[in-house]
Formats: sequence, structure tokens, C-alpha cells
Amino acid sequence: MKQIRINNIFTKIVGKGAHAAILPIFLLSLIFSFQQAIAQSGNLRITGKVTNEQGQAIADVSVQVKGATNGTSTDSLGAFTLSTNQPLPLRIRFSSIGYTSHEAIIKSSGEVLNIVLASVFYQDTVVITSRRRKEALQDVPIAITVIGGAQLGDAGAFNVNRAKELIPSVQLYSSNPRNTGINIRGLGSPFGLTNDGLDPGVGYYVDGVYYARPAATTLDFIDIEQVEVLRGPQGTLFGKNTTSGAFNITSRKASFKPGADFEVSYGNYGYIQAKASVTGALTKKLAARVSFSGTQRDGLIDNIATNKATNDINNLGFRAQLLYKPNNRTTITLNGDNTQQRPDGYAQVVAGVVTTKRPAYRQFNNIIADLGYKLPTLNPFDRIIDHDTPWKSDNDIGGASLNIETKIGSGTLTSTTAWRYWDWGPSNDRDFTGLQSLALSQNPTKHKNISQELRYAGTFSDKLSGVFGLFYINQDVKTTGSEVAGDAQWRFSQSSTSALWRTDSLFEGYGVFTNSQIKSTSAAAFANVDWEVAPGLHLQPGLRFNYDKKDVDYDRQARGGKTFTDPAIIAIRQGVYSNQAYQISADENNFTYHITASYRPNRNINAYATYSTSFKPVGVNVAGLPTVDGKPALDLSVIKPEYVKHYEAGVKTSPAENLKLNVTFFNTDIKDYQANVQSPQLGVNRGYIANAEKVRVRGAELDANYRAKHFSFFTALSYTDGKYIRFTNAPLPLEETGATNDAGQQVAFKDISGGKLPGISKFAGSIGGEYTLPAIFLSQSGSFFVAADAFYRSSFSSSPSPSAYLNVDGYVLTNGRFGFRTTNGLSVFFWGRNILNQNYFEQLLPAGGNAGHYAGVLGDPRTYGITLRYSL
Repeated sequence: MKQIRINNIFTKIVGKGAHAAILPIFLLSLIFSFQQAIAQSGNLRITGKVTNEQGQAIADVSVQVKGATNGTSTDSLGAFTLSTNQPLPLRIRFSSIGYTSHEAIIKSSGEVLNIVLASVFYQDTVVITSRRRKEALQDVPIAITVIGGAQLGDAGAFNVNRAKELIPSVQLYSSNPRNTGINIRGLGSPFGLTNDGLDPGVGYYVDGVYYARPAATTLDFIDIEQVEVLRGPQGTLFGKNTTSGAFNITSRKASFKPGADFEVSYGNYGYIQAKASVTGALTKKLAARVSFSGTQRDGLIDNIATNKATNDINNLGFRAQLLYKPNNRTTITLNGDNTQQRPDGYAQVVAGVVTTKRPAYRQFNNIIADLGYKLPTLNPFDRIIDHDTPWKSDNDIGGASLNIETKIGSGTLTSTTAWRYWDWGPSNDRDFTGLQSLALSQNPTKHKNISQELRYAGTFSDKLSGVFGLFYINQDVKTTGSEVAGDAQWRFSQSSTSALWRTDSLFEGYGVFTNSQIKSTSAAAFANVDWEVAPGLHLQPGLRFNYDKKDVDYDRQARGGKTFTDPAIIAIRQGVYSNQAYQISADENNFTYHITASYRPNRNINAYATYSTSFKPVGVNVAGLPTVDGKPALDLSVIKPEYVKHYEAGVKTSPAENLKLNVTFFNTDIKDYQANVQSPQLGVNRGYIANAEKVRVRGAELDANYRAKHFSFFTALSYTDGKYIRFTNAPLPLEETGATNDAGQQVAFKDISGGKLPGISKFAGSIGGEYTLPAIFLSQSGSFFVAADAFYRSSFSSSPSPSAYLNVDGYVLTNGRFGFRTTNGLSVFFWGRNILNQNYFEQLLPAGGNAGHYAGVLGDPRTYGITLRYSL
């Protein structure tokens, strides 16, 4: 057993998972006691109400006594009560996002204040919660893209894979929900197959809850208010460490005002999508919201072996929410969600064949010729396969969360407790042919986790605000995998010209059966403050302490098929599939920090510079290890953590009313980059993880948007240059499989220092616009609209080690829509995606065993349809 032991001092603070589960109960009693104590602590009580220029109440206005640390905020009716021990006269400052700050002088007790705040917002101001408090997007010195739920719905971007077309700095690769990686600026998850022993570098949060599985990014959005994408390390703001960025997704909240939305869409390929959301009050203090989403579509690839189409869509999801407001200072929200995916899908199509360095008899074309087989087509965009093993991707994700928010002083204390699960039931044809090479290849997995986050965020004085938090998560992942050979596997695995390879039923029914488990614990303390040291000049330091522990139990047994006693035949079989077992344990403490300096000379310019360090936890291999001299390479069982140094500078500007123009430059250096290694050995599930000594990603981004009375426009451009600065022990690319050195010895690794990182397009961009015209249609007031957008990305490598063949060509996708839209009533619009019917690959990947053929994940062809939406 290989062990790395560092004293665990953090779990003594947060306790075990069971203790974390009772924290909300303890917190509730503490909150009400604390609020009562605060209410009785002040000698002077000041009450009042805050409204805007139209007389409408403004909620969440910060009410702060200047020169003191105590304060409060207004409730949903704009009312406030402030208790203080400060002597008269008092100077009280009122501030809220989008309004000019106001100061009032209190000279006598018992005054009832009526405060009017003047609006300073442009009509297109976006409010975000990325720093755990409500702020205007242009005020925050972080590169952030915000997409509203309405924009996502109109664009047909019902999941992250489609939303990435609006955010060129985001990359998502998915050969199935399990093997999904989401990256920001090319960093986050190693390119290729997912390994449960690695933590993602991109945090994915929904209503403050961390979703640990990347499979969540393949789910349909359900009743989304907006999506905020933060670029760059964000570990001092969020519970789970994020080395390259975060998705902060907010769903629509339950409301005491009744409301309902219904939507249905129809399109080609049998596309049907239905959505519904209903909200309203149950009692004076209790409201509810129930949301539903269902999506179906026929397959886009014809399987001539089964005479039916595959790669269909079959998604069903719901979300329920209870909102309880015992008083004006406390909000308690209980959420539950469940999504099921049951596609006949994620089939990949043979995209090409390369000649490897292996002997001629081991080349793919010679192998299939010997077996009397021919590919159904050599053009992957014919969308034809003849796969004989069913494709199945049963994907269930769900959970429950309890969120408690209470206003204490001038800030908000938040507790978020969550339990989540993931059940994965696959079936794959990993040889990508109609041959029974791999008759069975699947890794069913069950994942459960419990998490607890506790944080306090607020404004502590007129010059100081911030967030302080604790986070804990415990995860348990169990996999029961199996890979079984068919009657053609002998020819694909044949590594010599011995006649024994032609032994009847040599591999048929023989394979490996795996039971693996990983238990992981992560705990953290984090803080981030914003200090205005001079008018317009802010310093924002942040700190994070992290503890991670992972325990792995891996047991793989080779069995099945015909029984042989000949030692030579047994040796051949064990050279392909063999027993392997190991147990490993690793833990790590880490301290990282962040500092940002920003200067805002006026409301139209916000310039900033950031330096931050970040950390991706120690990794453990749980997909099998390559063998050396017949033994597992245990030195690869534990992978060093990533250490990140990040530099960024940017400026957010408003050159004219309703025009936003933001520019960002960044550089990220990573030591011990956690890379995914593709292996020709079937027994290691095609991939394991290893460290590249040093990686660098640098680039620039531009975001712009303009809104006029009837016209809106947006564009986002990114330049990203990612390369291996030093990776001397990298795997061979597909075409070099079987290479030998000058002494005739086979080599398995090469130096790819200076090579480009996979999955990164040097240039990417999106652009779009919409024209609206007010009108009355079917006795409803609304607008006719026409809109179009386009997404471009240049070519990128689809191989962990640069390959001459596994490169995806650049492409352009064009989308459009037109129709009638209204806030309340019936909206109708027609839409089209990939209107020009561009053929393109999402990803290329080698088949198991590296015989020379590789497969492609095909992008969707042209789709079109109609959407009807009714809102009450």
C-alpha cells in the first residue's frame, strides 16, 4: 500500500459528515437567539423606509452607521430598524446596487426616516451574486460572463453544451455523461476519459450547492434565472476549490405572488421539449415552486445492424422548492431535484484510420481484412454505423438542499446543506465496429455526497465588505465495471505470429471484472474582502486553507470464457487481461491566496489587476494502472497536486450609454499539471492520470454588448495559447504506437515539451444581435423580433499528446429565430440551429487497443422548429 500522510487538523474543526448534517438545526436556534440579542443590544432605535424615485420600496439596502461596524438592511417592503449604542448625532449611509448612496444625519432619537434613492443604472445593468452578495457586473473586478435564463431559452441553449456557444472561453467535451469534461480557458479537467480520482478544476454550483459530478453539465437546465461564468481561480469565493473558474447558476425562486409558465417546442428529427413552472403562496409565510422539463428527439445516426437510429435524446427532470420566511430577516429554502436521462446514444463513428508503428499484421485495415469485415462507410458524416453492442447511457442525478439565510448586522449569514447522488448505467461498443471485439465494456457507478457550507457576507463599513466561509464535502464513489472480449478480440490483441493466437475461443467470454471504491473528504476555510483604501481605489485580498483526503480500493479480476491449461495460452490471455489490486491513501493540506487591485476613477471605467495562487488536490488512479514486468506501476497510483500561479489584468468600460466593452489579459502557469494518458493496454480502461511537469496558458478576451430601444448586439472573442512547457514522460500519440528505439526496444513515452494542450482553440468567438418591434398580436402587447447568432472556433488538438491525425478542424455554427414575444400571455417563435448544416466533430478519440482506427463525436446537423410559450 502506498500512503501519503499529513496530519489532519481541519476535520477537528468541521467534524465528520454526520455532524455536518445536523449543523442547520443548531444554526437555526443560534440565529434566532442571536437576532434577539442584537435587537436588545442597542440603546438607540432608528426606523424608516427606503424607496426609489417612483415611490417603490427597495429591498436589501445597506443601512450603515458611519464610523461603526453595526448596521442592517431593508426588508422586502423597504423598511428597516437599526439599533446602535453610538452617541448622537449619527451619520447613516444608505447604499444599494444601482442607486446613488445617500447619507442622513440623525440629531434626535425617535426619528422615522423616509429615504429616497436615485437610480444610476443604465437600463441594461446586470446584477450578479458571484462574490456572495448582490453587485453590478461592471463593478466586480473579475472576468465574468452572464447569460439570463430568457436568453438561454430563446437561443435553445438548454444545457451547458449548447450554452458554450455563447461563451467562447468555455469548452465542454463529452463522449458520454460520465466522460464529460468542462474547461474554462482550456483548463479544468484533463482531456479524454474521466477518472474519478481527479477533482474538476471548474466549480459547478446551482443555488449555492456544489455539483461534484461533471455529468451534471449534460443535464437540461430547469427553470434557470441566470448563469454566471467566472474565469480564473475563484477559491477564495466558493466552498470547493476552483483552479480555472466556476459556473454560478441561479434558479428562479418561489414567489408569494402566483405565477406560471408553460412552454412546448416541436422540431425536426421528432424533437419535442416541454417545460412548466408554477409558483405561489401556500400560507402567509410559506411559498412553493414546482418546475418540470422533458426533452425527446430521435436518433441522428443510423445503425444498420439494428435498423434503428441511435444518439437520441430522452431527458426528464423536475425541481421543487419550498420558501419559508418566518420574519423579514430570515429566509429558509428547501430544494429537491431529480433528472433522468435514458438515451439510446452517445455512439461514436469511425472517423479515420492511421498507420501505427506496429508490424503490418497489427494494422487495423489488415486486421479487419483477415476477419472478413468492412466498415459500412469511410465518411463519418454519412452518420452510419453497424455496432453490435447496444449503446446505453442511463444517467440519474438528483438531491436535496436546505439553505438558510439570515441578516445579522450589515451582512447575511448563509448555511447551505446538501445531499446529492449520481447513478450511471452504461453500455458501450468501444471497438466502434460491427465486430465482436469488445463484446461488453461498461463501468456502472454510484456516487453519493454530503456537503455543508457556512459563510458570512456583507458590508462592514462604508469602505470594507467581504465574505468569510467554511466548507466540507464527503464523497463516496463505487464502480462495478466489466470488459468482456468477443470472438474477434484475438486478432485485435495479437502481438506475435504464434499459431496459438488462432486457438478456438481464445478470448471469447474472457475479460476483467472490477470493483473499485474511492472515498474522499475535502474541507476548507476561505475569506475575501474588498477594501477601498482611497476614493475609487480598492484592494481585494483573499485567503484559502484546504484539506483533502482520498482512499482508494481497487480490485480487478480476470475470468470467464473457455478454460485452458496450456501455460503458453494462459500467458497470452493474461498479457491482455490480468488481475490487478491495490489500495492507496493520500491526503494533503494547502494554503493559497489571492490579491486584486482595482481602480474606478468614474462609473464608466473599472481597471483591475490580479495575482492568485491555486491548488488542485492530490489525484489517485481508480481506472487501473499500466503494467511493468507484469506488475502494476504503483508509482502512478498517486498523482501530485497541481500548483497554479495566475496573473490577470483587465478593464471594464462603459464608453457610451448602454454600451459595455470589457478586455482581459491572462497568464496561468501550472506545475505538475494533471494530464489524462491514453494507454494501448485494454486493462487500464484506455486511460490513467499522470503529471506533466509544467503547463502554461495565456491569452486575451473581449466582451462587448450594446442595447438600444429596438436593437441589441453582443460579441465575445477569445485568444488562448496553451502548451506543455515541460512534459518529458508523455504517452505516444496514436500513430506512434509500437515505436522502438535504436536498440529495437519498444518505447511507450516521449518528450512533448513545447507541444500544444488538447482541447484549446487558439481563436474562438461568438456574435449575435436582435431587432424588436413593439406590436399587438392576438390582442396582446408585445414585440415581434428577429435574432441571429454565430459561434466560431479554430482547430484544436484532440489528443493528450500532439498527433498529426487527431485534430479537429475549425468550424462555424449559425443560429437564428424570429417570432412574437410577450411578458404575459402567448409567445410564438420559429428557430433554427446550425442553419448552414455544418459538418463538424466535437471530439476525436482512439479506439481501445490502439489498432489505428479512431472515432469521432459528431456535432448535431441542422435542426429547426417552433416554440410556444405561455406566461401568467
